[in-house]
Amino acid sequence: MGFSRVGIAQVEALTEEGQRLQEWLNRGYHGDMGYMANHFEKRKDPSLLVEGSRSVIVVAYNYFPREVPPPDSYKISRYAFGKDYHWIMKEKLRELLTDLDHHYGPVQGRVFVDSAPVMEREWAKRAGIGWTGKNTLLIHPRQGSYFFLGEIIVDMELAYDLPIHDYCGTCRRCIDACPTDAIDEEGYLLNGSKCISYATIEKKGPVPEHFEGKMEGWIFGCDICQEVCPWNRFSMPHEEPAFEPHPDLLNLTKEDWKALSPEEFGELFRKSPVKRTKFEGLKRNIAFVDQTSSTE
Repeated sequence: MGFSRVGIAQVEALTEEGQRLQEWLNRGYHGDMGYMANHFEKRKDPSLLVEGSRSVIVVAYNYFPREVPPPDSYKISRYAFGKDYHWIMKEKLRELLTDLDHHYGPVQGRVFVDSAPVMEREWAKRAGIGWTGKNTLLIHPRQGSYFFLGEIIVDMELAYDLPIHDYCGTCRRCIDACPTDAIDEEGYLLNGSKCISYATIEKKGPVPEHFEGKMEGWIFGCDICQEVCPWNRFSMPHEEPAFEPHPDLLNLTKEDWKALSPEEFGELFRKSPVKRTKFEGLKRNIAFVDQTSSTE
């Protein structure tokens, strides 16, 4: 089906992970993302999402692109170049669940792609998909970190994989490269409210002043901590046609971005994650980047 990796973890309560999430919320690191505190018990216990669940099947799907826009233009995160991955992966996972039911059924299960209170990186870590890096992203030693995650929680008992070793070592490139100091000095902890991705996607209203002069051209999302990660030298271009960018996207100059009309925005980002920030949000981000860059 095109997935880069698959791993399986045994369903059990995420007690320690839940405690860390609560501490993260208590620090206010989720900013305005109030939904992160919702359905807390379900986040810790998959059996509350799928009755009788025994296994979490975790898949990774590569999205690393062949080309990126020129460095003198505005930047959007690589994950948003093509169509929204939620729908692409959900369709594939539903097909996989149907196949499981057909061959081994009856199987009860649900498909998740960042669409419910599932601590997907924790399950991916347990399933051996990768380790949690100092930038808090999942990293695999042969594939880097440019991949999406999806899960099927099922009532089947399966053969379970083991977590893999953490290979970040003494490296701190992501910590040093983050212009907003969103990553803790010791790593493995991210203040989401200081992340450029949060400011350009999640944050409603004006961009907070503490981002002034620190955006480095990013107008939707941010890939800095992935760009500097040594493990991403092993990233290979994806083979998913739906993740290919609109033909015009890679050729947009800053002037083209600033002159973008609502109609052009709608065509350029049809079914794209960029739609999340809406036309007005994208224009807000461009104006903020320009205004704060000119005052540096």
